[in-house]
Amino acid sequence: MDNTSTTENNSQTKNSPLKQIHVSAAVILRTTSGGEKQIFATQRGYGEWKDWWEVPGGKIETGETAEQAIVREIREELATEIRPEQKLCTVEYDYPAFHLTMECFLCSVVSGKLTLLEHENSAWLSAEKLESVKWLPADVEVLGKVKELFKD
Repeated sequence: MDNTSTTENNSQTKNSPLKQIHVSAAVILRTTSGGEKQIFATQRGYGEWKDWWEVPGGKIETGETAEQAIVREIREELATEIRPEQKLCTVEYDYPAFHLTMECFLCSVVSGKLTLLEHENSAWLSAEKLESVKWLPADVEVLGKVKELFKD
């Protein structure tokens, strides 16, 4: 079954004159010993969106698949090996300076301890805490799919 969905946040489309940025993002889910589901979120420590929260990920390089990119990005940013399990959604979002296409994957940790190498902070967020942080606008679009994961 394909759980892929596309979200458009406004009237601009891929034909927009904005710069196009294509990224891959990891929704890393865990279940605590008490049975509570949580996702891993990171806080940006740089740039225009400093202090905002996101699911970790990064740009897809030429010749890479979205799955290869997310494995590489998590290795580079969090010193952790992950495995993309399934595609959750694709978000299309127009920021003021660029159009973002973000492919989001449900991922599991293969090895490593999610060590912050580029981010300012991180947190494991339960369904109750999911909206307690200031999410980047495109990442807000992913939260609907994340909430569905908490119901399973």
